[in-house]
Order: sequence, then C-alpha cells, then structure tokens
Amino acid sequence: MSGAKQALDLSLLPDGGVRWLDASGSHADIVISTRMRLARNVTGYAFTGRARDGERLRMLAQVRDALGAVPSLRGSLLLRLEELVVQDRQLLHERHLVSKELAGLDQQHPLRSGAAVFLGENVGLLVNEEDHLRLQALRSGFAVPQAFETVQRLDRELGAQVPFAFHREFGFLTACPTNTGTGLRASVLIHLPGLVLTKEIGKVLAGLQQMGLTYRGLYGEGSEVVGNFFQLSNQTTLGRSEDELQDLLVRVVRHVIEREEEARRVLVRDAGYIIEDKLWRAYGTLRYARSLTFDEAMNYLSGVRLAVGLKLITRLSVYTLNKLLIFAQSAHLAHLEGRELTDTEANLARARYVRQALVSEGGGFE
Repeated sequence: MSGAKQALDLSLLPDGGVRWLDASGSHADIVISTRMRLARNVTGYAFTGRARDGERLRMLAQVRDALGAVPSLRGSLLLRLEELVVQDRQLLHERHLVSKELAGLDQQHPLRSGAAVFLGENVGLLVNEEDHLRLQALRSGFAVPQAFETVQRLDRELGAQVPFAFHREFGFLTACPTNTGTGLRASVLIHLPGLVLTKEIGKVLAGLQQMGLTYRGLYGEGSEVVGNFFQLSNQTTLGRSEDELQDLLVRVVRHVIEREEEARRVLVRDAGYIIEDKLWRAYGTLRYARSLTFDEAMNYLSGVRLAVGLKLITRLSVYTLNKLLIFAQSAHLAHLEGRELTDTEANLARARYVRQALVSEGGGFE
C-alpha cells in the first residue's frame, strides 16, 4: 500500500460529484435522490474479501485498461482510496460517491489495497468493495428509469470488455447472497417528516417490508435515521428481473409520497399554528445558533425543508437545503476550514456555515 497521500482536488470531480443535489428531478421537495447500483465480479479472481493484495491490484489494472473502450467512463477521474487521507475519504462518502466500506472508515472494514473509484458524470465505478465492482448512478429527485438507464449502459459497455462472473441458473454471482441474480440495489433517499409527525411512519415502514423493500438511514446500511431522511431500497434481487425490481420501487415510493403529502395536509388542517410555530422555530435556530451538532442540524433542516414544502418559506430553495444536508457534515467543514477540526470546532463551523448559507441564499423573512 502506498505511503504517499495526495490532497483531494474537488475541482477535478465531474460537477463536483454533487449534481444529484440540484433538485431538478421529479418530487424533489420530498425525494432527494435516486440511486441505482449493480454488483459485479470479474471472472478469474477470488471475491474481494478473500483476494490477496496482488489479485486486487491486478483486477484494478484490468478494469482501468478496459475503460478506454467504455464511453460512459471515458475521461473519468480515478481516485485511489489508499492514497487519500481519511478526511478526504470521509468527504467522498459524505457526497455518496463511495461507500463506508470502500473508504475504510470503520474497524470492521479496514482500507483495502486496490480500493478505487472512477467518477464520471452522473455515474461511478467502485472497485474492490464487497464485490469487485459496484456500478453506480445517482440522479436528483425521483428518477428511477433515468438512473437505471445510466447504470445499465455502463454495465453493457463494461461487460463487453471485462468478463463478469455469471451462472446460468443464479445470474450474476456476488459476495453476499442477497445481491445474487441481477445484482441490482435500487434506492431512493426520501424525506418523510409528515408521516413522522402524524405518527403514521411505523405503519408505512412495516408495509414496505411486507412488499420486499427495506429502509435505512441517510447513508444506507448501518446508518441511523436522522432528520426524517430514509433510504428505501429492495431487499433481495434473486428471482426478480431488473424491470420487476424497478416497478416495485416506483409503485411503493409513489404510494409513500402520496401518504406523506396527505400527512402534510392533515398537519396543516388539524394543527396549523402549532406546526407553523415549530417550523419557524427550526428556521430561527439555524439562522442564529452559534453551535450545532450534526444531529441538531439535520433535525432543524428537516423542519425548514418541511416549511419550504408547505410554502411557509418561499425564498429558500430546495437546492440550498440539499447542499446544507451534505456540506454541513464534518469532513466538508474540515475541508472548508483547511484543517482537522475537533468536535467542538466542527459544531461551531457548522453553525457558521449554515447561518451564512441562509443569509446569502435565503434572503430576509418577515
């Protein structure tokens, strides 16, 4: 593993790696983003967890050499994770560009040799994660067909150059049995404060699981739900086609959106002044607080996001709120300050960043 550490130049990331925050997609006030991910392994190599260092490096080299014939990633940026300091790896994770496992951010999954990511526009290729390859497409809003078309194109192009491990009966072979088959994990990041405040969220989440979907926090598996942000995705892939998995996600998410919109109408009808007071208090705290923990910021941002959705606040864009969701996190704040921050310093920097964003992009309010 290389001992040299390079500084991450964010200007090199295609669109900063955050085009999915631009609130351009369908139902963008409720659905922040759609992600499509395909798990693939390369024939002739042991699965990543059992592969030796040399094997992972050879596999990475094979994929890198093949990308010249892959239009979706031609000219993409290659980042070797072992060459980045932990703060920069955390920053990529905060932008949803790499998984926690690939970035080596927890003790269970130390940083592997050959861990890398290729970043193109709206698409990425994670190398030497749980599987050899994770093909990923991120889109703003509720955009399942568009995200799938992007990742399917990459799958087709890369599969023509690199031999994927495939079984005629079981489909694409993966390290985790729940991904075997299509290897597709389709997910949306969705904001459901109405269902939480009306205490309907438990029923909705139970219904999801009965339909074959699961929910997690802001960063998927292992992350807790904060700020009423949920990641909804399919649980298994074996025995279902890509079209079936997409249709299931679209059908269920549309139902969840309708339930959330109805919950918001109930809140306004039955507790209008109480909700209005609660949401304006959330805005006031963000606008004037001098110290904010991550959880506090996410919870107050949830309130302000709901206020924007209810048209209580009209001069603040969903795009601004999306940016705050990511840019107010610890690694982004440290990058902005140009140094590592203690927890106390990060809380002060977070409050300062949020205040400035609300003043510069939110304008004044009556």
